[in-house]
Amino acid sequence: MLNRKNKLLLLKVLSLFSVVRGYNLLIIVLAQYLASIYILAPHLPLRKVIFDVDLFVIVFASILVIAGGYIINNFYDAEKDLINKPTKSMLDRLVSQRFKLTTYFVLNFFAVFAASYVSFKAVLFFSAYIFGIWFYSHKLKKIPFVGNFVSATLAITPFFAVFVYYKNFETVIFVHAVFLFLLILSREIIKDLENMSGDMAQNYRTIPIIYGVGVSKILITILILLTLIPSLLLIFKFDIGYMHYYFAGCIVLLILFLFILFKSNTKKQYVWLHNIIKLIIVVGVFSILLINVNLVLNRIL
Repeated sequence: MLNRKNKLLLLKVLSLFSVVRGYNLLIIVLAQYLASIYILAPHLPLRKVIFDVDLFVIVFASILVIAGGYIINNFYDAEKDLINKPTKSMLDRLVSQRFKLTTYFVLNFFAVFAASYVSFKAVLFFSAYIFGIWFYSHKLKKIPFVGNFVSATLAITPFFAVFVYYKNFETVIFVHAVFLFLLILSREIIKDLENMSGDMAQNYRTIPIIYGVGVSKILITILILLTLIPSLLLIFKFDIGYMHYYFAGCIVLLILFLFILFKSNTKKQYVWLHNIIKLIIVVGVFSILLINVNLVLNRIL
């Protein structure tokens, strides 16, 4: 049995894990490595990708910066989250704001320090990424359209780092990136619908608050319809192996999503829509394996 002190320590560890969204970090690591193996560097032997120290450092630095980003975002949104996410907020508050800030600076310092192992350009890249996340959390997220666009851009930036590292400029990579960007941008506007109560209380100028729920739904619809374009291109124009089944499934699910969207008018329904987008993104990470199911076995030697 754990004593009271150990229980409190365990709760604080869980609280910090919640603040940095550890489950998201694991998915991002997996996504970066699978993208490297199957999409960005399919010509390299498997062991050269997995045991590439520079790639490991880039992924490690990305995760440190993203974790720091979640912390600073949580720091600025503390009051709003009490309204929008009361249960999660109570868990997050087990760790003091001072400790969160200290952890934020430590994570960013080690991210830049790790990047220095790769190159000076990597140091500049991650320094700019850190500044971008802070500036978004502090200022830009309260500006309609701009905040949503910047948030989606920051979300795909870690993949851009790996993309630049491998210098692979094939069209199929850009099509994948557009698909992911549009999905994330749609999710950002859904989050605004989901969090209207807290946003209004804290004077956030989000799209639903300034322009109304109807306009927000129209924007989401446009973005989802645009998402169908890269999906169709990836199915019919590019050789992506069995992953075309994933994109076919996405098309069906996204059309269903639109029907649900226009019938939704409560926070619970918006949370469901948010979770549908999250499901599509997470399943998409694992679906990268379908590009060539024999690829890993063939490249081990």
